[in-house]
Amino acid sequence: MAAVGQGPGAPQCVTKVSLSVSCEHLMDMDAFSKSDPLCVLYISTSGAQWCEIGRTEKIMNCLNPKFAKSFTVDYYFEMVQKLKFEVYDIDSENSSLVDADFLGQLECTLGQIVSSRKFTKKGTITVCAEERTDNRAVDFEISARKLDKKDFFGKSDPFLEFYRETATGWQLAHRTEVIKCNLNPVWRPFRVSLQSLCNCDVEKVIKIDCFDYNDSGSHDFIGSFQASLSQIQQASQTYAAEFECINSKKKQKKKGYKNSGVIVVKKCKIVKEYSFLDYIMGGCQLNFTVSNKTPQSLHYINPQGYNEYLAAIWAVGNVIQDYDSDKMFPAFGFGAMLPPTWHVSHEFPINFNPSNPFCEGVEGVVTAYQQCLPQVKLYGPTNFSPIINHVAQFGRQAMQQQTASQYFVLLIITDGVITDMDQTRSAIVNASRLPMSIIIVGVGGADFSAMEFLDGDDGTLRSATGEPAMRDIVQFVPFRQFNNAGTAALAQSVLAELPDQVASFFNLFELKPPSEPAPSSSS
Repeated sequence: MAAVGQGPGAPQCVTKVSLSVSCEHLMDMDAFSKSDPLCVLYISTSGAQWCEIGRTEKIMNCLNPKFAKSFTVDYYFEMVQKLKFEVYDIDSENSSLVDADFLGQLECTLGQIVSSRKFTKKGTITVCAEERTDNRAVDFEISARKLDKKDFFGKSDPFLEFYRETATGWQLAHRTEVIKCNLNPVWRPFRVSLQSLCNCDVEKVIKIDCFDYNDSGSHDFIGSFQASLSQIQQASQTYAAEFECINSKKKQKKKGYKNSGVIVVKKCKIVKEYSFLDYIMGGCQLNFTVSNKTPQSLHYINPQGYNEYLAAIWAVGNVIQDYDSDKMFPAFGFGAMLPPTWHVSHEFPINFNPSNPFCEGVEGVVTAYQQCLPQVKLYGPTNFSPIINHVAQFGRQAMQQQTASQYFVLLIITDGVITDMDQTRSAIVNASRLPMSIIIVGVGGADFSAMEFLDGDDGTLRSATGEPAMRDIVQFVPFRQFNNAGTAALAQSVLAELPDQVASFFNLFELKPPSEPAPSSSS
């Protein structure tokens, strides 16, 4: 769930508002399939430039999408808050807007949406608003058994959709990932805000639908059940709550019909959900690590002291350093021959001090890089896993303390070539269980398909042995997309997912902020 505040010095917000988006009759931009829509939300206040505050998930092959991911914004009665919803057909795997087809947009104010609660433009895009006054959420662990087989040449590919009941009908609150070819699926644990699930009323009935996924976008309905959150909680207290998955049409036609499978709720627990600012204001530190490997030609520093590597360092580092109290950043290189023996290293401090690889501030990283460059000979292969595993060690040490005091951000700058893909996939899967995120910036004009694969926004990244990542921790962007937009746009893009990654990780492990902050308009 994306969230945005107005920054320090802003007036106190009246409340927080959750915005849900759906569309109808979108243009079909793909030749051999339907459009794959995604919605981006921008905000502008007091005449300022548009600022992106979040994106929904991408829905494959769908001209009438109902997005499960909502946006949470601070509402200020005394301010005109302009909103712009843009819908794109996304064909690339990394949800890039550069090559995406623009499907349409809606511009309005938050006041218009709040006053009408359901704002529609020409029946094409609809935004529903709800005041978010409760920061509780529900943790789920759900599986199923003996689901109906819907595919002629294989088993079903099931996923679940959760709906809450509103005055205008059922509103989508959450969609799970798809489990391929499995009639007894076990979905990854997930969390849904109590407000979006049942408007904070545990006695209110929710609906859970089960579908068989089809690439065409026409998913086959398997079955459904309805129950209140209270009923699910009570039934799951002993071992697990079991609910028959009923297909009403099949039940009417088939004599002796029992069900289309059983949905098993292993865990249904209401927890308090802390925000990113709760953790930051409570004392959590973001620890920034830099690592790079690019061809010698891309390391050329022009007379103005610029290259893409330095630009990426300044863009990301200037934002991150505000959240690190000591501003001491370890910086490493990989894929180089080091003096005096000229041995190849895939993990070396660019200040050549293994016992103290830390640089003072972003300026220190830049200085160390400039001094290191003439002294090494860049050399392949390009291995990511050593530096990922290196930072992961710090994450493991932090987890042993069972506190939310530290979170680690690794910035990798590369030309896109990678020679240890299997080891890197395993390293990322292991790191997904730690307080850690990975930002990859691709420089030059290389093929970045390998980097896009690692950026598993749809939750599909697995290790070479098939073990899934617990959560998405990789954000990749190619630098060439921002040659004309500037470094601020680059920083905004690569850091967009970080606040949610930080908050969702600590909430997942039920770790409170080190010192619980006093109630404020930002939390």
